[in-house]
Amino acid sequence: MGEIYLDNSATTRAYDCVGELVKKVMCEDYGNPSSMHAKGVAAEQYIKEAKETFAKLLKVQPKEIVFTSGGTESDNLALRGVAMANQRAGKHLITTAIEHPAIINTMRHLEEEGFRVTYLPVDRYGRVKLDALKEALCEDTILVSIMYVNNEVGSVQPIQEAAGIVKAYNRNILFHVDAVQGFGKYRIYPKKLKVDLCSISGHKIHGPKGTGILYIGENVKIKPIVFGGEQQKNIRSGTENVPGIAGISLAAKMIYQDLDVKIARMRRLKQKFIKGVSQIDDTTIHGLYDETSAPHIISVGFAGIRSEVLLHALEEKGIYVSSGSACSSNHPQVSGVLKGIGARQEFLDATLRFSMSEFTTPEEIDYTLDTLYNIVPNLRKYTRC
Repeated sequence: MGEIYLDNSATTRAYDCVGELVKKVMCEDYGNPSSMHAKGVAAEQYIKEAKETFAKLLKVQPKEIVFTSGGTESDNLALRGVAMANQRAGKHLITTAIEHPAIINTMRHLEEEGFRVTYLPVDRYGRVKLDALKEALCEDTILVSIMYVNNEVGSVQPIQEAAGIVKAYNRNILFHVDAVQGFGKYRIYPKKLKVDLCSISGHKIHGPKGTGILYIGENVKIKPIVFGGEQQKNIRSGTENVPGIAGISLAAKMIYQDLDVKIARMRRLKQKFIKGVSQIDDTTIHGLYDETSAPHIISVGFAGIRSEVLLHALEEKGIYVSSGSACSSNHPQVSGVLKGIGARQEFLDATLRFSMSEFTTPEEIDYTLDTLYNIVPNLRKYTRC
Protein backbone atom coordinates (compact mmCIF):
# COMPACT_ATOMS: atom_id res chain seq x y z
CA MET A 1 0.00 0.00 0.00
CA GLY A 2 1.17 3.54 -0.75
CA GLU A 3 1.31 6.46 1.63
CA ILE A 4 -1.36 6.59 4.31
CA TYR A 5 -1.99 10.07 5.62
CA LEU A 6 -3.63 10.12 9.04
CA ASP A 7 -2.54 13.59 10.08
CA ASN A 8 -5.48 15.57 8.75
CA SER A 9 -5.77 17.68 11.90
CA ALA A 10 -2.38 19.14 10.98
CA THR A 11 -3.29 19.83 7.37
CA THR A 12 -5.35 18.33 4.59
CA ARG A 13 -4.72 17.56 0.96
CA ALA A 14 -6.35 20.26 -1.16
CA TYR A 15 -9.21 19.29 -3.42
CA ASP A 16 -8.00 19.01 -7.01
CA CYS A 17 -10.51 21.65 -8.11
CA VAL A 18 -9.16 24.02 -5.45
CA GLY A 19 -5.63 23.64 -6.75
CA GLU A 20 -6.81 24.28 -10.29
CA LEU A 21 -8.72 27.40 -9.26
CA VAL A 22 -5.79 28.80 -7.27
CA LYS A 23 -3.52 28.34 -10.28
CA LYS A 24 -6.05 30.05 -12.57
CA VAL A 25 -6.36 33.07 -10.29
CA MET A 26 -2.59 33.31 -9.87
CA CYS A 27 -1.80 32.99 -13.56
CA GLU A 28 -4.84 34.44 -15.34
CA ASP A 29 -7.01 36.55 -13.01
CA TYR A 30 -4.02 38.06 -11.24
CA GLY A 31 -5.17 41.67 -10.91
CA ASN A 32 -4.90 43.62 -7.68
CA PRO A 33 -8.43 43.87 -6.24
CA SER A 34 -7.76 47.50 -5.30
CA SER A 35 -7.09 48.45 -8.92
CA MET A 36 -9.89 50.24 -10.74
CA HIS A 37 -9.38 48.62 -14.14
CA ALA A 38 -11.12 45.47 -15.38
CA LYS A 39 -8.38 43.15 -14.18
CA GLY A 40 -8.74 44.52 -10.66
CA VAL A 41 -12.53 44.34 -10.78
CA ALA A 42 -12.33 40.68 -11.81
CA ALA A 43 -10.07 39.96 -8.82
CA GLU A 44 -12.39 41.85 -6.49
CA GLN A 45 -15.28 39.67 -7.65
CA TYR A 46 -13.60 36.58 -6.22
CA ILE A 47 -13.46 38.30 -2.83
CA LYS A 48 -17.09 39.35 -3.02
CA GLU A 49 -18.20 35.83 -3.93
CA ALA A 50 -16.08 34.32 -1.15
CA LYS A 51 -17.66 36.63 1.42
CA GLU A 52 -21.09 35.57 0.20
CA THR A 53 -20.12 31.90 0.42
CA PHE A 54 -19.01 32.11 4.04
CA ALA A 55 -21.92 34.36 4.95
CA LYS A 56 -24.31 31.72 3.62
CA LEU A 57 -22.54 28.83 5.38
CA LEU A 58 -22.36 30.68 8.70
CA LYS A 59 -25.71 32.45 8.30
CA VAL A 60 -24.15 35.85 8.83
CA GLN A 61 -23.67 38.98 6.72
CA PRO A 62 -20.91 39.24 4.08
CA LYS A 63 -19.62 42.42 5.73
CA GLU A 64 -18.91 40.39 8.88
CA ILE A 65 -16.30 38.22 7.10
CA VAL A 66 -12.62 39.23 7.23
CA PHE A 67 -9.96 37.24 5.35
CA THR A 68 -6.69 36.44 7.11
CA SER A 69 -3.58 34.32 6.59
CA GLY A 70 -5.01 31.44 8.66
CA GLY A 71 -6.29 30.32 12.03
CA THR A 72 -3.38 31.77 13.97
CA GLU A 73 -3.84 35.27 12.59
CA SER A 74 -7.60 35.03 13.05
CA ASP A 75 -7.12 34.07 16.70
CA ASN A 76 -4.59 36.85 17.22
CA LEU A 77 -6.84 39.44 15.61
CA ALA A 78 -9.79 38.32 17.71
CA LEU A 79 -7.94 38.31 21.02
CA ARG A 80 -5.56 41.23 20.63
CA GLY A 81 -7.99 43.31 18.59
CA VAL A 82 -10.78 42.96 21.14
CA ALA A 83 -8.49 43.36 24.14
CA MET A 84 -6.98 46.58 22.85
CA ALA A 85 -10.31 48.03 21.74
CA ASN A 86 -12.17 47.27 24.97
CA GLN A 87 -9.56 47.60 27.71
CA ARG A 88 -11.27 50.64 29.20
CA ALA A 89 -14.21 48.39 30.05
CA GLY A 90 -11.97 45.81 31.71
CA LYS A 91 -8.76 43.82 31.43
CA HIS A 92 -9.92 40.33 32.32
CA LEU A 93 -9.91 37.56 29.72
CA ILE A 94 -11.05 33.95 30.02
CA THR A 95 -10.02 30.87 28.04
CA THR A 96 -9.46 27.16 28.71
CA ALA A 97 -6.32 25.31 29.72
CA ILE A 98 -6.35 23.16 26.56
CA GLU A 99 -6.57 25.76 23.80
CA HIS A 100 -4.42 25.78 20.68
CA PRO A 101 -1.04 27.58 21.03
CA ALA A 102 -2.44 30.41 18.89
CA ILE A 103 -4.76 31.19 21.78
CA ILE A 104 -2.59 30.25 24.77
CA ASN A 105 0.50 32.13 23.59
CA THR A 106 -1.51 35.20 22.61
CA MET A 107 -3.11 35.21 26.05
CA ARG A 108 0.30 34.97 27.68
CA HIS A 109 1.50 37.92 25.64
CA LEU A 110 -1.54 39.92 26.72
CA GLU A 111 -0.73 39.04 30.33
CA GLU A 112 2.66 40.68 29.79
CA GLU A 113 0.80 43.79 28.65
CA GLY A 114 -1.20 44.02 31.85
CA PHE A 115 -4.26 41.89 31.16
CA ARG A 116 -5.43 39.23 33.61
CA VAL A 117 -6.25 35.81 32.17
CA THR A 118 -8.21 32.94 33.73
CA TYR A 119 -7.45 29.50 32.28
CA LEU A 120 -10.47 27.29 32.90
CA PRO A 121 -9.98 23.62 33.85
CA VAL A 122 -11.50 20.78 31.85
CA ASP A 123 -12.80 17.36 32.85
CA ARG A 124 -11.04 14.10 32.01
CA TYR A 125 -12.70 14.07 28.60
CA GLY A 126 -11.44 17.54 27.70
CA ARG A 127 -14.70 19.42 28.18
CA VAL A 128 -14.63 22.83 29.85
CA LYS A 129 -16.10 22.96 33.33
CA LEU A 130 -19.04 25.35 33.07
CA ASP A 131 -19.18 25.91 36.83
CA ALA A 132 -15.63 27.24 36.65
CA LEU A 133 -16.70 29.59 33.86
CA LYS A 134 -19.52 30.94 36.01
CA GLU A 135 -17.14 31.52 38.90
CA ALA A 136 -14.54 33.23 36.71
CA LEU A 137 -16.84 35.89 35.26
CA CYS A 138 -16.52 39.28 36.89
CA GLU A 139 -17.17 42.97 36.23
CA ASP A 140 -13.73 43.30 34.62
CA THR A 141 -14.29 40.47 32.06
CA ILE A 142 -14.36 41.64 28.44
CA LEU A 143 -13.69 38.46 26.42
CA VAL A 144 -14.14 34.70 26.65
CA SER A 145 -12.45 32.40 24.10
CA ILE A 146 -13.28 28.67 23.92
CA MET A 147 -12.41 26.37 21.03
CA TYR A 148 -15.12 24.36 19.25
CA VAL A 149 -13.13 21.12 18.88
CA ASN A 150 -9.88 20.34 20.65
CA ASN A 151 -7.17 19.65 18.10
CA GLU A 152 -5.43 16.91 20.10
CA VAL A 153 -8.14 14.76 21.73
CA GLY A 154 -11.21 15.75 19.71
CA SER A 155 -13.36 16.94 22.60
CA VAL A 156 -16.31 19.09 21.51
CA GLN A 157 -17.00 22.02 23.78
CA PRO A 158 -20.51 23.06 24.92
CA ILE A 159 -20.26 26.36 23.09
CA GLN A 160 -23.93 27.29 23.16
CA GLU A 161 -24.22 26.63 26.89
CA ALA A 162 -20.97 28.50 27.63
CA ALA A 163 -21.97 31.50 25.53
CA GLY A 164 -25.37 31.51 27.21
CA ILE A 165 -23.75 31.68 30.64
CA VAL A 166 -21.53 34.55 29.54
CA LYS A 167 -24.31 36.58 27.93
CA ALA A 168 -26.64 36.00 30.89
CA TYR A 169 -23.98 37.46 33.17
CA ASN A 170 -23.19 40.42 30.92
CA ARG A 171 -24.31 40.63 27.29
CA ASN A 172 -21.44 43.04 26.54
CA ILE A 173 -18.79 40.40 27.19
CA LEU A 174 -17.57 39.18 23.81
CA PHE A 175 -17.37 35.46 23.03
CA HIS A 176 -14.79 34.07 20.59
CA VAL A 177 -14.63 30.55 19.18
CA ASP A 178 -11.62 28.96 17.54
CA ALA A 179 -13.50 26.75 15.07
CA VAL A 180 -10.45 25.63 13.09
CA GLN A 181 -11.09 21.93 13.85
CA GLY A 182 -14.88 22.27 13.95
CA PHE A 183 -15.69 24.03 10.68
CA GLY A 184 -16.30 21.44 7.99
CA LYS A 185 -17.24 18.84 10.59
CA TYR A 186 -20.19 20.68 12.14
CA ARG A 187 -22.66 23.27 10.91
CA ILE A 188 -21.65 26.32 12.89
CA TYR A 189 -23.98 29.32 13.12
CA PRO A 190 -22.37 32.04 15.27
CA LYS A 191 -25.50 34.13 15.78
CA LYS A 192 -27.51 31.13 16.95
CA LEU A 193 -24.68 30.17 19.31
CA LYS A 194 -24.38 33.77 20.60
CA VAL A 195 -20.80 33.87 19.33
CA ASP A 196 -19.30 37.26 18.45
CA LEU A 197 -16.09 36.13 16.72
CA CYS A 198 -15.19 32.85 15.00
CA SER A 199 -11.86 31.71 13.52
CA ILE A 200 -11.57 29.34 10.52
CA SER A 201 -8.54 27.98 8.64
CA GLY A 202 -8.37 26.97 4.98
CA HIS A 203 -5.86 24.16 5.11
CA LYS A 204 -7.96 22.13 7.55
CA ILE A 205 -10.81 21.90 5.02
CA HIS A 206 -8.88 20.84 1.89
CA GLY A 207 -8.11 24.44 0.99
CA PRO A 208 -4.79 26.25 0.56
CA LYS A 209 -2.40 26.96 3.41
CA GLY A 210 -2.02 30.56 4.43
CA THR A 211 -5.75 31.25 4.24
CA GLY A 212 -8.35 31.83 6.91
CA ILE A 213 -11.28 33.95 7.96
CA LEU A 214 -12.48 35.68 11.07
CA TYR A 215 -16.18 36.26 11.53
CA ILE A 216 -16.63 39.53 13.42
CA GLY A 217 -20.15 40.45 14.50
CA GLU A 218 -21.14 43.85 13.19
CA ASN A 219 -21.40 45.34 16.68
CA VAL A 220 -18.01 44.08 17.89
CA LYS A 221 -15.53 46.77 18.83
CA ILE A 222 -12.12 45.66 17.54
CA LYS A 223 -8.79 47.22 16.59
CA PRO A 224 -6.54 46.02 13.74
CA ILE A 225 -3.22 44.35 14.45
CA VAL A 226 -1.91 44.78 10.88
CA PHE A 227 -1.59 48.28 9.44
CA GLY A 228 -1.21 49.36 5.83
CA GLY A 229 -3.41 50.31 2.93
CA GLU A 230 -6.69 50.00 4.84
CA GLN A 231 -8.02 47.03 2.87
CA GLN A 232 -11.00 45.13 4.33
CA LYS A 233 -12.33 48.30 5.95
CA ASN A 234 -9.01 48.76 7.76
CA ILE A 235 -9.58 45.67 9.91
CA ARG A 236 -6.92 43.69 8.05
CA SER A 237 -4.70 45.76 5.75
CA GLY A 238 -2.57 44.30 2.98
CA THR A 239 -3.30 43.31 -0.61
CA GLU A 240 -5.79 40.48 -0.38
CA ASN A 241 -4.56 36.97 -1.18
CA VAL A 242 -7.07 36.55 -4.00
CA PRO A 243 -5.92 33.06 -5.11
CA GLY A 244 -6.08 31.87 -1.51
CA ILE A 245 -9.43 33.52 -0.89
CA ALA A 246 -10.88 31.89 -4.00
CA GLY A 247 -9.40 28.58 -2.87
CA ILE A 248 -10.72 28.62 0.69
CA SER A 249 -14.15 29.64 -0.60
CA LEU A 250 -14.33 26.72 -3.02
CA ALA A 251 -13.01 24.33 -0.37
CA ALA A 252 -15.74 25.46 2.03
CA LYS A 253 -18.39 24.81 -0.61
CA MET A 254 -16.94 21.38 -1.36
CA ILE A 255 -16.55 20.17 2.21
CA TYR A 256 -20.19 20.94 3.03
CA GLN A 257 -21.50 18.98 0.08
CA ASP A 258 -23.04 15.74 1.41
CA LEU A 259 -21.62 16.63 4.83
CA ASP A 260 -23.80 14.19 6.78
CA VAL A 261 -22.69 11.30 4.58
CA LYS A 262 -19.02 12.23 4.97
CA ILE A 263 -19.26 12.57 8.74
CA ALA A 264 -21.12 9.27 9.16
CA ARG A 265 -18.42 7.55 7.14
CA MET A 266 -15.62 9.07 9.22
CA ARG A 267 -17.38 8.03 12.43
CA ARG A 268 -17.59 4.43 11.22
CA LEU A 269 -13.87 4.45 10.45
CA LYS A 270 -13.14 6.04 13.82
CA GLN A 271 -15.04 3.31 15.66
CA LYS A 272 -13.33 0.66 13.54
CA PHE A 273 -9.92 2.06 14.45
CA ILE A 274 -10.72 2.42 18.14
CA LYS A 275 -12.05 -1.14 18.34
CA GLY A 276 -8.92 -2.42 16.66
CA VAL A 277 -6.30 -0.40 18.52
CA SER A 278 -7.93 -1.20 21.87
CA GLN A 279 -6.90 -4.82 21.36
CA ILE A 280 -3.28 -3.78 21.91
CA ASP A 281 -2.23 -4.15 25.55
CA ASP A 282 -1.49 -1.07 27.64
CA THR A 283 -3.20 1.44 25.38
CA THR A 284 -5.73 4.12 26.20
CA ILE A 285 -8.02 6.36 24.19
CA HIS A 286 -7.89 9.94 25.46
CA GLY A 287 -11.17 11.80 25.65
CA LEU A 288 -14.58 10.64 24.51
CA TYR A 289 -15.00 8.58 21.36
CA ASP A 290 -18.76 8.36 20.96
CA GLU A 291 -20.86 10.70 18.81
CA THR A 292 -20.34 13.56 21.27
CA SER A 293 -16.70 13.72 20.15
CA ALA A 294 -15.26 15.00 16.88
CA PRO A 295 -15.64 12.50 14.01
CA HIS A 296 -12.06 12.69 12.77
CA ILE A 297 -9.65 12.79 15.75
CA ILE A 298 -8.38 9.82 17.79
CA SER A 299 -5.77 10.25 20.52
CA VAL A 300 -4.13 6.99 21.58
CA GLY A 301 -1.60 6.42 24.34
CA PHE A 302 0.83 3.50 23.97
CA ALA A 303 2.47 2.89 27.34
CA GLY A 304 6.15 2.06 27.16
CA ILE A 305 6.89 3.69 23.79
CA ARG A 306 7.91 7.28 23.28
CA SER A 307 5.57 8.95 20.82
CA GLU A 308 8.43 10.14 18.63
CA VAL A 309 9.80 6.60 18.31
CA LEU A 310 6.43 5.14 17.34
CA LEU A 311 5.72 8.02 14.97
CA HIS A 312 8.89 7.35 12.99
CA ALA A 313 8.35 3.60 13.06
CA LEU A 314 4.98 4.16 11.42
CA GLU A 315 6.54 6.60 8.99
CA GLU A 316 8.92 3.86 7.81
CA LYS A 317 5.82 1.88 6.88
CA GLY A 318 4.37 4.81 4.93
CA ILE A 319 1.91 5.91 7.64
CA TYR A 320 1.91 9.56 8.66
CA VAL A 321 0.51 10.59 12.05
CA SER A 322 1.20 13.24 14.68
CA SER A 323 2.41 13.33 18.25
CA GLY A 324 0.24 16.35 19.09
CA SER A 325 -0.41 19.84 17.80
CA ALA A 326 1.43 20.37 14.52
CA CYS A 327 2.05 23.99 15.48
CA SER A 328 4.25 22.93 18.40
CA SER A 329 5.67 19.63 17.12
CA ASN A 330 9.01 21.23 16.22
CA HIS A 331 9.47 22.01 19.90
CA PRO A 332 8.79 18.69 21.67
CA GLN A 333 7.33 19.01 25.12
CA VAL A 334 4.71 17.33 27.25
CA SER A 335 1.26 18.14 25.89
CA GLY A 336 -0.60 20.73 27.91
CA VAL A 337 -3.82 19.13 26.70
CA LEU A 338 -2.91 15.69 28.08
CA LYS A 339 -1.90 17.26 31.38
CA GLY A 340 -5.11 19.27 31.36
CA ILE A 341 -7.30 16.17 31.09
CA GLY A 342 -5.30 14.38 33.77
CA ALA A 343 -3.74 11.72 31.53
CA ARG A 344 -1.63 9.18 33.42
CA GLN A 345 2.09 9.81 33.59
CA GLU A 346 3.02 6.88 31.37
CA PHE A 347 1.01 8.35 28.49
CA LEU A 348 2.20 11.96 28.63
CA ASP A 349 5.05 11.35 26.18
CA ALA A 350 3.64 8.16 24.67
CA THR A 351 0.60 9.39 22.73
CA LEU A 352 -0.12 9.71 19.02
CA ARG A 353 -2.93 11.51 17.24
CA PHE A 354 -4.58 9.81 14.29
CA SER A 355 -6.85 12.12 12.29
CA MET A 356 -8.92 11.30 9.24
CA SER A 357 -10.56 13.09 6.34
CA GLU A 358 -13.23 12.26 3.80
CA PHE A 359 -10.48 10.62 1.72
CA THR A 360 -9.52 8.05 4.39
CA THR A 361 -10.46 4.48 3.41
CA PRO A 362 -11.27 1.31 5.40
CA GLU A 363 -8.28 -0.37 3.77
CA GLU A 364 -5.98 2.33 5.14
CA ILE A 365 -7.37 1.80 8.63
CA ASP A 366 -6.87 -1.97 8.33
CA TYR A 367 -3.27 -1.54 7.19
CA THR A 368 -2.51 0.91 10.00
CA LEU A 369 -3.95 -1.47 12.61
CA ASP A 370 -2.01 -4.44 11.22
CA THR A 371 1.16 -2.35 11.31
CA LEU A 372 0.55 -1.33 14.92
CA TYR A 373 -0.09 -4.95 15.91
CA ASN A 374 3.38 -5.81 14.60
CA ILE A 375 5.53 -2.88 15.64
CA VAL A 376 4.16 -1.98 19.09
CA PRO A 377 5.12 -5.30 20.75
CA ASN A 378 8.53 -5.17 19.08
CA LEU A 379 9.26 -1.62 20.21
CA ARG A 380 8.25 -2.48 23.76
CA LYS A 381 10.97 -5.09 23.92
CA TYR A 382 13.57 -2.35 24.04
CA THR A 383 14.39 -0.47 27.21
CA ARG A 384 13.29 3.16 27.11
CA CYS A 385 15.85 5.89 27.58
